[in-house]
Amino acid sequence: MTEPVLSEPVFGAVKIKIFSDYVCPFCMLAEGPIEEATKDLYVDIEWMPFELRAHPHPTLRPEDDYLPAIWSRAVYPMARQLGVDITLPTVSPQPYTHLAFEGYQYAAAHDLGTEYTHRMFEAFFQEDQDLGNPDVLETLATEIGLDGADFRAALDNRTYRTKHQDALREAESHQIRSVPTILIGNTRLEGVPNPAELRKAILNAQAADAITYGATCGVDGC
Repeated sequence: MTEPVLSEPVFGAVKIKIFSDYVCPFCMLAEGPIEEATKDLYVDIEWMPFELRAHPHPTLRPEDDYLPAIWSRAVYPMARQLGVDITLPTVSPQPYTHLAFEGYQYAAAHDLGTEYTHRMFEAFFQEDQDLGNPDVLETLATEIGLDGADFRAALDNRTYRTKHQDALREAESHQIRSVPTILIGNTRLEGVPNPAELRKAILNAQAADAITYGATCGVDGC
């Protein structure tokens, strides 16, 4: 009689979907806690679009009262706590982000989705660049290693418009109403996440998805 063969648990990458908008400062501030929570875990992160103010609804203006007030009350204190350099952009009115998100779909198709998302946040909140300008988007895409001319052609031809719209419909199906919103398995976290809470959700999802194979019998017996 041979000893039964027991295999180790098999863990797959935990799928994390992060719904965000490039003009949302809290989405940028979420990057650090997400990185901290996932740095040594096997995860598959996908940034998902959510347009806070889709065309033709008017976007916000930094010279009005609302943005300076919310930044003073909430954004700047959290940024200081997290050690993030962030400044209220002067671009007025704030850009629509559908074109930048179509660019994200191009970047994701070339395995640079996360890098593209980070560059968008950096450009808007640290460099005061207009993400509604195709020339700006082309330059930023080139900086992260994408083919600038091909990227620009995709924007001009609206190559990824349908894919972006599909992603927006997915956000609607999950009843996303604010960003950042993070989905990990059956867990939903809204707002800038606490790293420990996020890590716990990831580990729980990982455990739920684990496959443990049982004993097996060979041709010579069990």
